[in-house]
Order: sequence, then structure tokens, then C-alpha cells
Amino acid sequence: MDRILVSTVVYRSPGEVFPYLADFTRYPRYADHLESVTVDGDGGPGTRYDLRLAWWKLSYTARSEVTDVSVPTSLQWRLTKDLDAEGEWRVESAPDAAPPEEETASRLYFEAVYDPHSASEDAVSLPRFVSMGWVIDKIRPRLMNEARRVLERLVADVEGTHRSIELTVHEGL
Repeated sequence: MDRILVSTVVYRSPGEVFPYLADFTRYPRYADHLESVTVDGDGGPGTRYDLRLAWWKLSYTARSEVTDVSVPTSLQWRLTKDLDAEGEWRVESAPDAAPPEEETASRLYFEAVYDPHSASEDAVSLPRFVSMGWVIDKIRPRLMNEARRVLERLVADVEGTHRSIELTVHEGL
């Protein structure tokens, strides 16, 4: 199993941050390769999302499900087909991390645990002579950059302005 656990500071309270995490339909604005999100549910446990991804010559719809929600601190999810993966968005109050000009801050965590070798060969129509192993080897190093990009864009959305963030890697590829 591979694991990514990264965090950054956002200058808002957990209650102000959480609605942005819970609204998966915003995510195409944050991720370069996420084209669209469709929702089946109210956002609580059991809500399912189809996440339409495209990269290089590949396109794929990931199916995810919210497994637990603790407003305003945690949203847990898992993929429901083709890849063994689960994760969590977590927000912790961190007022001491706020600079003097900001009222408060929170630490925003993203965690994903997955088995890249559980990817179904039938899930994606691969070009001739391209193996799933090759695709995994190409995607793996890009995941940390994508995590940074998603968090930076999400922070900009929450705070209303873009700034460079410090990404803390707690555990990575």
C-alpha cells in the first residue's frame, strides 16, 4: 500500500474550511486532470461521486463513496471500483499558525492510502503496447505535485485570494 499524507495551513476556522471539502463538485477547479464530478446523495455517508479524469491519452471515471463525516473536522471516502483506495480530508484548529494579520488558522490534511497494483487492467482502455504498470510508474511521481496544486487552489478558494502555501509532507511516495 502507498500512502500520501500532506497538510498546509489555511487562514480560516475549521467551520469555514469544511464546506469547501464537502462540496466535491468544486474539485475540478482544483485538480488539472479532473474534468467533472457527478453526485448521487446529500454529501453524507453513502453519497457516491463519479469523478471523470483525463490524462495523456487516458480517461477514466473513478467511483467514490463518502464513508464518514464529522462536521467540521473530517470527511472520509473510499473508491468503490477498480482500485483499492481510501482517504480522508481532516481539518484541525491551529490558531497559533495564523500570522498577526489573520484572525485564526487551521491545518488542512489530505490523506490517501491505496494499492496501485490493485488497479484493474480492464478499467482503462490502454493504447497498444502500454501496460498498466507503465501508467502507474508515470502517475506515481506526479501525485505529490497534484496534491500541492489541489491544496493551493483549495486554500485560494477558501481565503478568497491566491498565495503560495507551504506543503508539509508527513508521508509520501
